[in-house]
Amino acid sequence: MRVISYNLRKHAAAHELEELVDLREADVLCLQEADTAHMPQQLAGLTLARATAQNRLGLAVYYRANMFQLEDVVTLSLKKSLHDILLKPAHERVLAARLRDIDAGRDVVIASFHAAPLTALNSLRRHQIRTALSELQKMGDGVPVLMVGDYNYPVFKERLSERVRRAGYDLTLSDSRTYTRYRFFKGHYDFATSVGLDIEKVTTLPQGASDHLPILVTATYKRGHRELRVVGDPSQDQETTDEQAAG
Repeated sequence: MRVISYNLRKHAAAHELEELVDLREADVLCLQEADTAHMPQQLAGLTLARATAQNRLGLAVYYRANMFQLEDVVTLSLKKSLHDILLKPAHERVLAARLRDIDAGRDVVIASFHAAPLTALNSLRRHQIRTALSELQKMGDGVPVLMVGDYNYPVFKERLSERVRRAGYDLTLSDSRTYTRYRFFKGHYDFATSVGLDIEKVTTLPQGASDHLPILVTATYKRGHRELRVVGDPSQDQETTDEQAAG
Protein backbone atom coordinates (compact mmCIF):
# COMPACT_ATOMS: atom_id res chain seq x y z
CA MET A 1 0.00 0.00 0.00
CA ARG A 2 1.08 3.58 -0.63
CA VAL A 3 0.26 6.19 2.01
CA ILE A 4 0.98 9.91 1.70
CA SER A 5 1.18 12.19 4.73
CA TYR A 6 1.21 15.97 4.28
CA ASN A 7 1.03 18.94 6.63
CA LEU A 8 -0.63 21.59 4.47
CA ARG A 9 0.61 24.60 6.50
CA LYS A 10 -2.73 26.13 7.33
CA HIS A 11 -4.29 24.67 4.16
CA ALA A 12 -1.86 26.60 1.92
CA ALA A 13 -0.84 23.48 -0.03
CA ALA A 14 -4.35 22.07 -0.52
CA HIS A 15 -4.34 22.92 -4.22
CA GLU A 16 -1.49 20.42 -4.73
CA LEU A 17 -3.38 17.35 -3.52
CA GLU A 18 -5.07 16.24 -6.74
CA GLU A 19 -1.81 16.14 -8.68
CA LEU A 20 0.09 14.66 -5.74
CA VAL A 21 -2.30 11.72 -5.34
CA ASP A 22 -2.43 11.06 -9.08
CA LEU A 23 1.32 11.30 -9.62
CA ARG A 24 2.24 9.10 -6.64
CA GLU A 25 -0.70 6.68 -7.03
CA ALA A 26 -1.58 6.98 -3.35
CA ASP A 27 -4.00 4.52 -1.77
CA VAL A 28 -4.43 6.54 1.45
CA LEU A 29 -3.90 10.24 2.11
CA CYS A 30 -3.36 11.57 5.65
CA LEU A 31 -3.48 15.33 6.13
CA GLN A 32 -2.60 17.76 8.90
CA GLU A 33 -3.46 21.49 9.13
CA ALA A 34 -6.27 21.06 6.62
CA ASP A 35 -9.25 23.41 6.49
CA THR A 36 -11.64 20.66 7.52
CA ALA A 37 -14.79 22.59 6.61
CA HIS A 38 -13.75 22.67 2.96
CA MET A 39 -12.40 19.19 2.30
CA PRO A 40 -14.15 17.53 -0.67
CA GLN A 41 -15.81 14.13 -0.33
CA GLN A 42 -13.82 12.88 -3.32
CA LEU A 43 -10.24 13.78 -4.16
CA ALA A 44 -8.37 12.32 -7.14
CA GLY A 45 -10.24 9.03 -6.84
CA LEU A 46 -9.96 8.86 -3.05
CA THR A 47 -12.91 9.03 -0.65
CA LEU A 48 -12.97 11.08 2.54
CA ALA A 49 -13.15 8.81 5.59
CA ARG A 50 -13.54 11.76 7.94
CA ALA A 51 -12.15 15.17 8.81
CA THR A 52 -11.90 16.44 12.37
CA ALA A 53 -14.52 18.97 13.44
CA GLN A 54 -13.50 20.84 16.58
CA ASN A 55 -11.02 23.17 14.91
CA ARG A 56 -10.96 24.87 11.51
CA LEU A 57 -7.48 23.50 10.87
CA GLY A 58 -7.29 19.82 11.62
CA LEU A 59 -6.85 16.30 10.26
CA ALA A 60 -8.33 14.38 7.35
CA VAL A 61 -7.96 10.85 5.99
CA TYR A 62 -8.82 9.72 2.44
CA TYR A 63 -8.79 6.15 1.13
CA ARG A 64 -9.20 4.37 -2.21
CA ALA A 65 -12.67 2.85 -2.11
CA ASN A 66 -11.97 0.15 -4.72
CA MET A 67 -9.11 -1.11 -2.53
CA PHE A 68 -10.51 -0.61 0.98
CA GLN A 69 -13.83 -0.73 2.80
CA LEU A 70 -14.19 1.72 5.69
CA GLU A 71 -14.92 -0.21 8.91
CA ASP A 72 -14.51 2.45 11.60
CA VAL A 73 -13.19 5.97 12.22
CA VAL A 74 -11.89 7.31 15.54
CA THR A 75 -10.64 10.74 16.63
CA LEU A 76 -8.45 11.13 19.70
CA SER A 77 -7.62 14.03 21.97
CA LEU A 78 -4.24 13.67 23.66
CA LYS A 79 -2.53 15.28 26.63
CA LYS A 80 -2.35 19.02 25.97
CA SER A 81 0.66 21.32 25.98
CA LEU A 82 0.55 24.79 27.52
CA HIS A 83 0.23 26.16 23.98
CA ASP A 84 -2.87 24.02 23.45
CA ILE A 85 -4.39 25.10 26.76
CA LEU A 86 -3.88 28.82 26.19
CA LEU A 87 -4.53 29.13 22.44
CA LYS A 88 -6.63 25.99 21.83
CA PRO A 89 -5.23 25.33 18.34
CA ALA A 90 -6.13 21.64 18.28
CA HIS A 91 -8.40 19.39 20.33
CA GLU A 92 -8.03 16.33 18.11
CA ARG A 93 -4.50 15.20 17.37
CA VAL A 94 -5.19 11.75 15.92
CA LEU A 95 -7.65 10.68 13.24
CA ALA A 96 -7.65 6.95 12.52
CA ALA A 97 -9.51 4.79 10.00
CA ARG A 98 -9.87 1.04 10.26
CA LEU A 99 -9.89 -0.19 6.68
CA ARG A 100 -10.70 -3.60 5.22
CA ASP A 101 -8.21 -4.45 2.48
CA ILE A 102 -10.51 -6.08 -0.05
CA ASP A 103 -7.88 -8.08 -1.95
CA ALA A 104 -5.84 -9.09 1.10
CA GLY A 105 -8.94 -9.95 3.13
CA ARG A 106 -7.63 -8.29 6.29
CA ASP A 107 -7.93 -5.06 8.23
CA VAL A 108 -5.42 -2.30 8.81
CA VAL A 109 -5.58 0.87 10.92
CA ILE A 110 -4.11 3.98 9.31
CA ALA A 111 -3.92 7.22 11.28
CA SER A 112 -3.03 10.85 10.69
CA PHE A 113 -1.15 12.34 13.66
CA HIS A 114 -0.16 15.89 14.59
CA ALA A 115 1.96 16.21 17.72
CA ALA A 116 2.15 19.20 20.07
CA PRO A 117 4.10 22.19 18.70
CA LEU A 118 7.78 22.88 19.26
CA THR A 119 7.03 24.97 22.35
CA ALA A 120 6.25 21.71 24.18
CA LEU A 121 8.80 19.32 25.64
CA ASN A 122 9.80 16.11 23.91
CA SER A 123 8.45 14.23 26.93
CA LEU A 124 4.94 15.48 26.15
CA ARG A 125 5.23 14.43 22.51
CA ARG A 126 6.50 11.01 23.56
CA HIS A 127 3.49 10.71 25.85
CA GLN A 128 1.21 11.66 22.95
CA ILE A 129 2.86 9.16 20.59
CA ARG A 130 2.70 6.23 22.98
CA THR A 131 -0.84 7.02 24.10
CA ALA A 132 -1.97 7.32 20.48
CA LEU A 133 -0.41 4.00 19.50
CA SER A 134 -1.93 2.29 22.52
CA GLU A 135 -5.39 3.63 21.68
CA LEU A 136 -5.07 2.72 18.01
CA GLN A 137 -4.30 -0.88 18.92
CA LYS A 138 -7.67 -1.01 20.68
CA MET A 139 -9.37 -0.57 17.31
CA GLY A 140 -8.67 -4.24 16.66
CA ASP A 141 -6.67 -6.98 18.37
CA GLY A 142 -3.71 -7.87 16.23
CA VAL A 143 -4.66 -5.46 13.43
CA PRO A 144 -1.63 -3.82 11.79
CA VAL A 145 -1.27 -0.12 12.58
CA LEU A 146 0.39 2.69 10.64
CA MET A 147 0.47 6.18 12.14
CA VAL A 148 1.94 8.90 9.93
CA GLY A 149 2.09 12.64 10.27
CA ASP A 150 3.84 15.62 11.79
CA TYR A 151 5.63 14.42 14.93
CA ASN A 152 7.30 17.81 15.65
CA TYR A 153 10.30 15.92 17.02
CA PRO A 154 13.46 17.74 15.84
CA VAL A 155 16.10 16.21 18.14
CA PHE A 156 16.81 13.03 20.13
CA LYS A 157 14.93 10.83 17.65
CA GLU A 158 17.24 7.93 18.50
CA ARG A 159 15.84 7.92 22.04
CA LEU A 160 12.32 8.15 20.72
CA SER A 161 13.01 5.21 18.42
CA GLU A 162 14.28 3.13 21.35
CA ARG A 163 11.18 3.86 23.40
CA VAL A 164 8.89 3.07 20.49
CA ARG A 165 10.69 -0.24 19.88
CA ARG A 166 10.38 -1.18 23.54
CA ALA A 167 6.63 -0.71 23.18
CA GLY A 168 6.64 -3.14 20.25
CA TYR A 169 6.47 -0.69 17.35
CA ASP A 170 8.81 0.39 14.56
CA LEU A 171 9.73 4.00 13.86
CA THR A 172 10.78 4.80 10.30
CA LEU A 173 12.26 8.10 9.14
CA SER A 174 12.10 9.29 5.55
CA ASP A 175 15.08 9.29 3.23
CA SER A 176 15.67 13.04 3.58
CA ARG A 177 14.53 15.89 5.78
CA THR A 178 10.90 16.98 5.71
CA TYR A 179 10.92 20.46 7.29
CA THR A 180 12.79 23.51 6.03
CA ARG A 181 11.21 26.67 7.42
CA TYR A 182 13.68 27.54 10.17
CA ARG A 183 17.43 27.04 9.98
CA PHE A 184 17.78 25.63 13.49
CA PHE A 185 14.78 23.32 13.24
CA LYS A 186 15.38 21.79 9.82
CA GLY A 187 15.16 18.03 9.85
CA HIS A 188 12.91 14.97 9.89
CA TYR A 189 9.58 16.02 11.38
CA ASP A 190 7.24 13.80 9.37
CA PHE A 191 7.65 10.05 9.70
CA ALA A 192 5.90 6.78 10.49
CA THR A 193 5.36 4.44 13.41
CA SER A 194 3.95 1.01 12.74
CA VAL A 195 3.29 -2.52 13.90
CA GLY A 196 2.41 -5.58 11.81
CA LEU A 197 3.76 -3.95 8.65
CA ASP A 198 7.01 -4.08 6.72
CA ILE A 199 7.88 -0.51 5.79
CA GLU A 200 9.68 -0.86 2.48
CA LYS A 201 10.60 2.81 2.30
CA VAL A 202 9.56 6.31 3.35
CA THR A 203 10.25 8.81 0.59
CA THR A 204 10.37 12.57 1.04
CA LEU A 205 8.58 14.15 -1.92
CA PRO A 206 9.41 17.53 -3.50
CA GLN A 207 8.46 20.63 -1.56
CA GLY A 208 5.38 22.60 -2.49
CA ALA A 209 3.61 25.51 -0.79
CA SER A 210 3.99 24.05 2.71
CA ASP A 211 6.98 24.34 5.03
CA HIS A 212 6.63 20.56 5.44
CA LEU A 213 7.51 18.23 2.59
CA PRO A 214 5.03 15.40 1.95
CA ILE A 215 6.17 11.84 2.57
CA LEU A 216 5.20 8.64 0.80
CA VAL A 217 5.15 5.45 2.89
CA THR A 218 5.29 2.15 1.00
CA ALA A 219 4.28 -0.79 3.19
CA THR A 220 3.27 -4.44 3.04
CA TYR A 221 1.67 -6.72 5.62
CA LYS A 222 4.12 -8.51 7.88
CA ARG A 223 3.82 -12.28 7.92
CA GLY A 224 3.08 -13.91 11.26
CA HIS A 225 1.98 -10.68 12.94
CA ARG A 226 0.32 -11.34 16.28
CA GLU A 227 -1.58 -9.27 18.80
CA LEU A 228 0.50 -6.52 20.38
CA ARG A 229 0.07 -5.37 23.93
CA VAL A 230 1.77 -2.07 24.71
CA VAL A 231 4.07 -2.26 27.71
CA GLY A 232 4.73 0.48 30.20
CA ASP A 233 2.74 3.49 31.23
CA PRO A 234 3.22 6.60 29.06
CA SER A 235 2.57 8.78 32.09
CA GLN A 236 5.75 7.42 33.69
CA ASP A 237 7.94 8.85 30.92
CA GLN A 238 10.53 11.20 32.40
CA GLU A 239 12.27 14.06 30.63
CA THR A 240 16.04 14.26 30.71
CA THR A 241 17.94 17.49 31.32
CA ASP A 242 19.26 17.86 27.76
CA GLU A 243 15.80 17.30 26.29
CA GLN A 244 14.34 19.96 28.58
CA ALA A 245 16.85 22.38 27.12
CA ALA A 246 15.93 21.48 23.54
CA GLY A 247 12.17 21.07 24.04
